[in-house]
Amino acid sequence: MKQRKRIIAGNWKMNKTASESQALAEDVKRELGECRDVEVVLCPPFTSLQTVADVVGETAIKFGAQNMHWEASGAYTGEISAFMLRSLYCHFVILGHSERRSYFGETDAIINKKTKSAIAASLTPIVCVGETIAERQANSHMDVVRTQVQGSLADISPAELKKIVVAYEPVWAIGTGLTATPEQAQEMHAFIRSVLTDMSNEEVAQSIRIQYGGSMKPSNAAELLAKPDIDGGLIGGASLDARSFVELVRIAQQR
Repeated sequence: MKQRKRIIAGNWKMNKTASESQALAEDVKRELGECRDVEVVLCPPFTSLQTVADVVGETAIKFGAQNMHWEASGAYTGEISAFMLRSLYCHFVILGHSERRSYFGETDAIINKKTKSAIAASLTPIVCVGETIAERQANSHMDVVRTQVQGSLADISPAELKKIVVAYEPVWAIGTGLTATPEQAQEMHAFIRSVLTDMSNEEVAQSIRIQYGGSMKPSNAAELLAKPDIDGGLIGGASLDARSFVELVRIAQQR
């Protein structure tokens, strides 16, 4: 079976003005503009999407959004549709991030509707799942993640599942000082792949890329990316510095 292509995506969250985004994208472009053996994705705030698109448009770097609404248009003040993103030639969209789930009450059902709309608009969804520290300490983390995967990807055909990227983000290891070991990360990635197998088949599940989103940085990336079911990283803080982000991609190129 063809090896899954590594994917390193930078989630800039609510950071960087348009001019700051341009500078950061230019720095990344200078180093990674011709990188084709690892898929490099930049996800700036909505206000910087066009700016980043203009910077990376003729390069190998892809760009994506951090969220979207499931409807194509309508009276949804403050929202952005998949077709609006596609009009900018956006490639990816992050859906169901733990911050969207915890701060904005997004449920698996909502994420499922967004995922279907993204696929219909030819966007690649990066669908996030992961457990809290309380859920891990209660030893319910596998059940929680299974429910999230099954709910977020419900009623999506095997052919469409192949178009999705899954990101595992242990919420308890993000900005808390706690760290998931490479073994813990691999265990959950392998478990997610088994759930995807049950939802489709082995061939489909083996084709789906699963990123790690629990504070991957240059100091721990090599160990994480050495694991067989970890196909890349959804990078938060380390993506706001061009040197650290480039280093992560270089590490991924060596795995």
